[in-house]
Amino acid sequence: MLNPVIRYNKNPILTSAEVNRVWDEPQLQTITVHNAGITAFDGEILMLFRSHLRNGISVLGLARSENGFSDWRVDPKPVLVPCSKSDEFAKGKNIAEFIENEQGGLEDARITKIDDTYLITYSAYHASVAHRVRVSLISTTDFKTYLRHGPLLHTDMRNVVIFPEKINGKFYGLFRPNDHTEQHVGGIFKQIQIGSADSWEAGNWQIRRNPVMLQSDGPSSFSDKIGPGAPPIKTKHGWISIFHGVRSTMDGNPYVLGVSLHDLENPERVKVSNIPILFPSGADCIVAADAYVHVPNVVFCCGALRKLNGEIHIYYGGNDTVMNVAVSHEDVLAELCINYGQNPLTGLPLYSFLQSPDG
Repeated sequence: MLNPVIRYNKNPILTSAEVNRVWDEPQLQTITVHNAGITAFDGEILMLFRSHLRNGISVLGLARSENGFSDWRVDPKPVLVPCSKSDEFAKGKNIAEFIENEQGGLEDARITKIDDTYLITYSAYHASVAHRVRVSLISTTDFKTYLRHGPLLHTDMRNVVIFPEKINGKFYGLFRPNDHTEQHVGGIFKQIQIGSADSWEAGNWQIRRNPVMLQSDGPSSFSDKIGPGAPPIKTKHGWISIFHGVRSTMDGNPYVLGVSLHDLENPERVKVSNIPILFPSGADCIVAADAYVHVPNVVFCCGALRKLNGEIHIYYGGNDTVMNVAVSHEDVLAELCINYGQNPLTGLPLYSFLQSPDG
């Protein structure tokens, strides 16, 4: 429990230096590789990574590895950029609205496999309206052709993850609303909502009025901002969900990774670990001395994989600059939620600091 997550000793696993050797045209040179969606596909691990181009706009690229740790092969061009009329759109959609919606860039993809379809949720930024972000949806079956479905909701959202199967006949998702404050912490940023839909194709997500996770104003590593990270992972203990949390300090807003455990049959019931599973460190952003570092003191996860032995491989961005991976186990993560929990609606610890959970 003292080290619930073990960093891979050869991090980072992908950086802008490797991508730039493939995307060698001036307009495609990147300064970051981070916050990647992860999935298994066709015998390989696929990483749908976010990169800042030098003009500040983010695009999504694809890399592949046989073991998920090393020898990543980067596709020759970005696979998803701000959309245009040449893209494929779901029937009956407002194409002009879609195009306007994401000219400011695509960020932080999450990948959920449902049957034989891969659902990609991502943050779509408006090009001229400050802080306007709509989480949008793309589907694919082969990672060669992509169908755009547009915003999941016509309201600002920053993070959305979708559960990988129906629960009691409905699809479920975790949502973190966005607002237009310049601080990016506090207020509505301190809650995670849950919603359901009869069909992911049609959308019509119904968001529960009360949040499933909420932070109060007291001290906590998650006190000022939380949001869903990787799509939930089904285990014998429940749905494991890795999220991010922020506590404002006098010297910035460090991001940590936390973990929650949703009931298999009723995902509105949740246990949350009060203890983060990963704090940012110097080991999370190893770059050349002259390399750009985007945001210090950040670990941020958009994808994780469960192995057959219960291991959880956690893929995370370091300092919004490089991609890393770490390893944990479902038993460890569940134990943190069960025995070192917090009230999901206040953030207050549910355990004594002076005695072990077994008394």
